[in-house]
Amino acid sequence: MGTYMKRIFSMTAAACMASFTAGSVLAEDDVIKVGVLHSLSGTMAISETTLKDTMLLLIEQQNEKGGVLGKQLEPVVVDPASDWPLFAEKARELLTVHEVDVIFGNWTSVSRKSVLPVIEELNGLLFYPVQYEGEESSKNVFYTGAAPNQQAIPATDYFLEELGVEKFALLGTDYVYPRTTNKILEQYLKDKGIPDQDIFVNYTPFGHSDWSKIVADVVALGADGKKVGVISTINGDANIGFYKELAAAGVSADDIPVVAFSVGEEELSGLDTTNLVGHLAAWNYFQSAESDENEAFIGAWKTKMGEDRVTNDPMEAHYIGFNMWVNAAEAAGTTDVDAVRTAMYGQEFPNLTGGTAVMLPNHHLAKPVLIGEITEDGQFDIVSETDEVPGDAWTDFLPESAVLKSDWKDLGCGMYNTQTESCVQIQSNY
Repeated sequence: MGTYMKRIFSMTAAACMASFTAGSVLAEDDVIKVGVLHSLSGTMAISETTLKDTMLLLIEQQNEKGGVLGKQLEPVVVDPASDWPLFAEKARELLTVHEVDVIFGNWTSVSRKSVLPVIEELNGLLFYPVQYEGEESSKNVFYTGAAPNQQAIPATDYFLEELGVEKFALLGTDYVYPRTTNKILEQYLKDKGIPDQDIFVNYTPFGHSDWSKIVADVVALGADGKKVGVISTINGDANIGFYKELAAAGVSADDIPVVAFSVGEEELSGLDTTNLVGHLAAWNYFQSAESDENEAFIGAWKTKMGEDRVTNDPMEAHYIGFNMWVNAAEAAGTTDVDAVRTAMYGQEFPNLTGGTAVMLPNHHLAKPVLIGEITEDGQFDIVSETDEVPGDAWTDFLPESAVLKSDWKDLGCGMYNTQTESCVQIQSNY
């Protein structure tokens, strides 16, 4: 952890300086500015620094191809420092001071919620690359990470159908994504016949470190002999303490399997994975996926960043979203937000698992669902994979959301009530 975080922080200043000077030799009219809004310090740096690096690589590669619309791309990197209100300030800075044409950024849903009113007010365009709770659809956001039906629901089904889990511990960091996801999962489990007393829910703050009592409570859940499984929406560096406590308690994946929605290759690179073998993660991409596109992407990444740097799911989401934005801007003949948005619908681009990502009218992608077991080298053995699943902005498992649909292409609405056949203007808020 210490060496890993030092590497993150040591790269931050140089990367930020490079981002602001990359286009300084070019006249303003000769560049297209791309905002990069990721935490380079604070609790989420463990996950987000790599996404900043990903964007710099993608921009460099595109510039080598001639840029976009005959202009070079200039990255503008800011550090919102895992401070949720600061995300909004930095988004405003990107749009008004630096006048970026598009923003790629955010990890947590609370940071996205902070940014949302700013980009809607200023008609900015955000590509959000991380799995999230759904229950949102903004015309100014393209959600390139997984919705619940592309991660949380399939992972729960895997526990129920493949592992025979009978009791569920839903452990999350205390903010909107875990709370909304678990609200959906609680209802889904009840619909599947799991009684209330067999569902344990617990939330902890960002950066939480003392997991002894929580792990003891999870172990106690299986005192009656029923199979217990943990569904983890724990985010950031709190995962380090959680997995260490599991190992200290002698809990293996055979005893109590954990499926994580926010732990990928990058997070595992900072951990001793000896005692994590067999625990699971659900994503839409793993570095271990076999395809020509993935081999090329990994090769370019390691050539640029070093052999020890791994790839992960949100990186693939940025890869897909960035390339779709490039193609949409070229098709529209402009980086104007409204024109690019229109050109985004139906965009297709090869994903890194061998299929094709498609941008839907609800601003979500069609993506495959992968479940992987952690291996000793910090990678994942893919044990389950689906065909592309269309992302659903509004879950079918909450009655108030089941009647809603998002269609920005034909209906021009992110919350269309199919019963009243009218567009609802107020976002759902859980």
